[in-house]
Amino acid sequence: MTDLTPNSTFLIAGIVFITIAVIGQSKLGFVEINPGCFGRFLALIIGISSLFYALGLLTFSTENIDLLRTSLTEQIKQSIRSINDLLQGS
Repeated sequence: MTDLTPNSTFLIAGIVFITIAVIGQSKLGFVEINPGCFGRFLALIIGISSLFYALGLLTFSTENIDLLRTSLTEQIKQSIRSINDLLQGS
């Protein structure tokens, strides 16, 4: 048996949630799915975001993610310094 990677997990979850959003009220053997209007909308949002996340995991390498993380960390540190300077100056 193969290991489930995060990418395939989000891909499967996205397909399942979009299927629930499209089918809506159904009876599959002993399981009854009745999400209602809000549940179908929520399943659609979760499904689309899961598929986009799975697509993002495919396109980004670990080097790009590390570069993005360090860049965001530096921007947050600069923002905190500027906020501290504003608070100390006033």
